[in-house]
Amino acid sequence: MPGIAGIRRPGVAADRARVLCILVHGRNQTPEDMEAAVVQHLSTPDVAFVLPEARLKTWYTALAVAPLEPTTRAELRASLDDLAALIGSLRAEAPARPLVLAGFSQGACLSLEHAFRGDAAPEAVVALTGCRVGVMTDDRPARVAAGLPVYLSAGQDDPWIPLTAFARTAAELGRGGAALRTDVFPARPHEVSPPEIAMLDSVLTDLAAGRAPAFGAAR
Repeated sequence: MPGIAGIRRPGVAADRARVLCILVHGRNQTPEDMEAAVVQHLSTPDVAFVLPEARLKTWYTALAVAPLEPTTRAELRASLDDLAALIGSLRAEAPARPLVLAGFSQGACLSLEHAFRGDAAPEAVVALTGCRVGVMTDDRPARVAAGLPVYLSAGQDDPWIPLTAFARTAAELGRGGAALRTDVFPARPHEVSPPEIAMLDSVLTDLAAGRAPAFGAAR
């Protein structure tokens, strides 16, 4: 059953950090991939990064845009329960520190599903190439915390996250009252691009300074 198999923790210790960041990898990736592709390119100081590792390198086995079957629901529930427990333990380590939940691809989808659960809300969600898991006719929770800052991005022709699924997710976040910014990048490969890294950096910097995320990074 999917879920968190381990944790990688680059950056400063949580109790010495100004901001916390859980960064969730994509399908067939590792925490080391996220560290190399994203963390090493961020400039915000005093961040405690927590990079969970999925069992068998996947948070759920189905495609994100496939209808929710019982197996997918069970896998998704296991991964989301582990993610919620991780958020709780990190907040216990560093009370009153702001926490950013970020992810790429399948990790972005998992982060969004956590936000739609409405429990253990972070101070911001940064979903890099993500959408909701399942289809519109599925019974899915939709309890986004009002005013939750969310950054959602996509590639125009991404092979894993269709633009239609991205757009429906953006609309659902808007209906739920999220403070939302979205970006669509033409001709971008399935990877985290420099503007997306800059946006995550700006969110971390704002929260570390005690400000609400302004999503002020240039596209």
